[in-house]
Amino acid sequence: MSKNFTLTGASGYIAPRHLKAIKETGNKLIAALDPKDSVGILDSFFDDCPFFTEFERFDRYLEKLHRQDSSHQVDYVSICSPNYLHDAHARFAMRVGADAICEKPLVLNPWNIDALQEIEQENNQKIFTVLQLRVHPAIIALKNDIDAEKTHKKRKIELTYITSRGPWYLVSWKGKLDQSGGLATNIGIHFFDMLMWIFGDVKHSEVHLAEPTKTGGFLELENAEIKWFLSIDKNDLPKEATDKGQRTFRSITIDDKEMEFSGGFTDLHTIIYQNVLAGKGFGLDEARPSITIAHDIRNAKTIGVNDNSHPMLK
Repeated sequence: MSKNFTLTGASGYIAPRHLKAIKETGNKLIAALDPKDSVGILDSFFDDCPFFTEFERFDRYLEKLHRQDSSHQVDYVSICSPNYLHDAHARFAMRVGADAICEKPLVLNPWNIDALQEIEQENNQKIFTVLQLRVHPAIIALKNDIDAEKTHKKRKIELTYITSRGPWYLVSWKGKLDQSGGLATNIGIHFFDMLMWIFGDVKHSEVHLAEPTKTGGFLELENAEIKWFLSIDKNDLPKEATDKGQRTFRSITIDDKEMEFSGGFTDLHTIIYQNVLAGKGFGLDEARPSITIAHDIRNAKTIGVNDNSHPMLK
């Protein structure tokens, strides 16, 4: 039986992946919200979906549905809004009797999770998050290989993620630290989650550079030492990427061996939705470690380049 979905942040970059996942899992979108009205993408998936630019009218519409028979009630709220609105929209989902599926980062601060866990319990609802790298076949294979080892040695890892963005990025909410959480939160959090999922909890963290367009540092996990670098500056792209006309470069090396996982990203949100609908989604407890380290990185004092720094910082 199909479920009723609503979606916040319909004009955003990530919304099409959620719309595709709702469609491909055989469900219905019964309302969408965004203060911006550039949402023609809706027609590609749900061309009869009621759309709202004002939260108050969206709220009133869903509250009316909530008080009708079960066939009209909202089952899930998909949250694709700016990061700083995620926990408010998750609370809204609870209020209209729905579970939430929230894009990363679920929240900006670890204590926000505590409040959401209380609300989950009070309403007997669930809040799920999108940790899509945990369902990537290459990442799952790596985790299985690491878990199968009898002796866990410290792996030497370099994480490099460069995704070119124009001047608009810093003007938008993504460039505002209190709204996006900065680069480590906005573009790095799913990598941090994946690495901790495989290699264990954080033992030590350093931040060597923290600028609006790039950041880098060092993480020691239980079973890995990680030099990491994140950037939205196209000038950081390596020649091998620019020669191919690529605007994004994604690399993880483990003990100097390149890990190949550049493909297979297009269907990960659909897998996340399938897991949620089957009762196997990632909840608040799974989200906490990466939110905590991203928060700590955001608030850390930079110590400058040292022997633990990523090569691109040296």
